Amino acid sequence: MVKVRHWSRPQPFQAEVTENDLKLVEEDISEDLQPGEVLLESVYLTVDPYMRVHGEPMGEHKTMFGEACLKVIRTRNGEFPLGTLALAFSGWRTHYLSKDGKDLRPIPFDLDSLSPSVTLGVLGMPGLTAYFGFRLLEPKAGEVCVVNGAAGAVGSIVGQLAKHKGLTVIGFAGSDEKCQWLTKELKFDYAFNYKKISLDDALKTAAPKGVDVFFDNVGGEFFHQMVTKHMARGGRISICGSISNYNDTEKQKFPQINMDILMNQLTIRGFNILTFAKEFQTAWNEMIPLVKAGELKFKETVFDGFDKMPNAFVGLFKGENTGKAIVKASNYP
Repeated sequence: MVKVRHWSRPQPFQAEVTENDLKLVEEDISEDLQPGEVLLESVYLTVDPYMRVHGEPMGEHKTMFGEACLKVIRTRNGEFPLGTLALAFSGWRTHYLSKDGKDLRPIPFDLDSLSPSVTLGVLGMPGLTAYFGFRLLEPKAGEVCVVNGAAGAVGSIVGQLAKHKGLTVIGFAGSDEKCQWLTKELKFDYAFNYKKISLDDALKTAAPKGVDVFFDNVGGEFFHQMVTKHMARGGRISICGSISNYNDTEKQKFPQINMDILMNQLTIRGFNILTFAKEFQTAWNEMIPLVKAGELKFKETVFDGFDKMPNAFVGLFKGENTGKAIVKASNYP
């Protein structure tokens, strides 16, 4: 028998997420597999802010949902040999039993010297979200781009993609250290600690003629100030997330913005990354060479040990991670 540990969410989250909202449960599963079955051990697991507001717990244990990079430890399925890596939305668990392998995905590119963790970060869902969400903005060289949550898994990639396309990039993050990383390592033109400077004062310096493209990870007051005060005529906005609101118990109310959108001829689009699933290879074709050449940089905040899942998740809402938050559950190879 194999002892499987799960992080369970017994009840819906209420207000601010805490580690006490999650419970560790165990079960035993047989190592004697049936034809077609694959038993895998989680190597890396992802924690992402969207898990606060989307999706239901999985199965009888109400396991927290999410994606993992796993290694095959027992198999009776020729498509997944022993020791190979696979991706699955298997949830927050140490081990996963696939009945037929159809819910597993081989890693779709050669890792070479890259860590398997990139499949959950810069070359996984966050990186793809940055790529397609930025593409929706129809960016042009010479334009001004603002991205908030700029030191996170998505925002840090958006800013670099914008630099590659010749835009002036302005990032907002929650600490001086993060802002230093954005300007010195990622070559953002400006980076502001939103806890120390107002949006008005920052953009008075960095974007006196207005902002052409805005990639929004934060929502709330930041979004409304951008729409009502700082977008240039014909500006475009991609709404990727709204982390400032995820712990709200009631919807916040803001002044109407219809006239600002109308008079400035703004385009505002929300998007879901799965809409672009058939085009993922297009993004990888462009991004993988940049990552391997060190031209598209990334940072991972790695939490060592499956027990750290709640700590890693709660930390997202306190700004404790720089780049992608990843939990390392076991060693590979």
